[in-house]
Amino acid sequence: MPGDFPDPTVTKIGDTYWASATSAEWGAVFPLFTSKNLLDWELVGHVFPDKLPDWAGSNFWAPEFYQENGRTYVYYTARKKGGMLCVAVASADSPEGPYHDHGPLVGQEAGSIDGFAMPDENGDLYLIWKEDGNSCHQDTPIWAQRLNDERTALIGEATELFGNDVRWEGPLVEGSALVRHNGYFYMFYAGNSCCGKGCNYATGVARSRNLLGPWEKYDQNPILDRNEVWKCPGHGTVAEMDGRWFLLHHAYLAASHEFVGRQGLLSEFTWNAEGWPEFERRSPQAAPLTNVSELNIAEEFEGDRLGLEWQWPIGQQPTTKVRDGQLHLQAGASRLGALVARRTHVATYKAATTLDFANLPTDTFAGLAAVGDPYNALALMAGNGQVQIWHVKSGKQQCLVQVFVDPCDTITLRLEVWGGQRYRFAYSTDGATWQPLPTDSFSLNGTYLPPWDRGVRIALVAQGAEGNSATFNNFIVRNHR
Repeated sequence: MPGDFPDPTVTKIGDTYWASATSAEWGAVFPLFTSKNLLDWELVGHVFPDKLPDWAGSNFWAPEFYQENGRTYVYYTARKKGGMLCVAVASADSPEGPYHDHGPLVGQEAGSIDGFAMPDENGDLYLIWKEDGNSCHQDTPIWAQRLNDERTALIGEATELFGNDVRWEGPLVEGSALVRHNGYFYMFYAGNSCCGKGCNYATGVARSRNLLGPWEKYDQNPILDRNEVWKCPGHGTVAEMDGRWFLLHHAYLAASHEFVGRQGLLSEFTWNAEGWPEFERRSPQAAPLTNVSELNIAEEFEGDRLGLEWQWPIGQQPTTKVRDGQLHLQAGASRLGALVARRTHVATYKAATTLDFANLPTDTFAGLAAVGDPYNALALMAGNGQVQIWHVKSGKQQCLVQVFVDPCDTITLRLEVWGGQRYRFAYSTDGATWQPLPTDSFSLNGTYLPPWDRGVRIALVAQGAEGNSATFNNFIVRNHR
């Protein structure tokens, strides 16, 4: 799963594998993918495609499936508005939805994250989760507590299973995913720092005859660690296919790292003579994509709505119309304005869009942006007879360059980036001759763009008075190794 797909989860329902991943601060929330072979995935929907749960405001992390009696449950993390991180649950009559949210199950003072539902040896269903103590310089115990018959509330007392007490785990253990095999419960879990340039995440495993313990950690942990290609592998879910065992987990590609985000990898493991899982060479064996052009984007806005791949900042879903091969994006007044975005798949690429320039309303700007989040972006914008480069950092917007353009019906804007860091911008009024925008140096530096937990997106942007709109004719991304 190339691009920004952290904390991936997978389960088999009938003859189909279903997968999802962390959405963080991008909607729509919790993508739903299907596959017959664990390799070829199709995006078919979202758990929360439009309306968010009323109680939740941000940090939509780590969904996990549980299927029972024909009903699908998704246990997930989100932050209560004005409050702590919680584990919550939504359910549906079929895995594609629609899902009904049942609200939070647990929200400890330090926060509760990474919920996973697992039946014990007697068939009673328990929720396993992490107390987010590292957020306040405390330990991070893994807890278990029984779920009610409706699977929508906790009952009884919570039991602590284990915490971060081994050196490699650093300040935390998290991301629990359980499977039962040959009389043992096995818990795959992640330890240490998940994200960003300085991450040192890795994967460990523990086992127990009984769900509530005692749990034994493998003395050869971590069983999955970095290599020269992939960094910080962790937080995954187990899948079995034709007698082979896999962990669907995330890792950073060392060559592009935080600029693309944590990508979804499938790593195969076997069971050794002592009954422990083993990965070949103790590191991800996935090869980086050699033909990145397969992930190129050539969007001509066919049909009558945007495709499922498009995203927007949580709580800021824009008003869009797709008709006659054009996207009409209603403007927003703050910072960058309204935007729709796509994940990046590599750190070196070109992106372009052609928009109706003559019909842009006065004081409305539209264009193309590399976006970490709405507070951090580099954008090439057209409006008021000009082309401008906007630098947005920590919510402060600055116009770095402005160039007046002769009147024309359409204008094509182009963004080029190398290694996620060096940016150049150009425009064309005839689709053939490019005019580079002057900057103080050869290129602009975009090192500041990615947040600690997310990769960079490429967005179409419309900024101006609400009610005004911009019209885009295409969206093109060409990837390079």
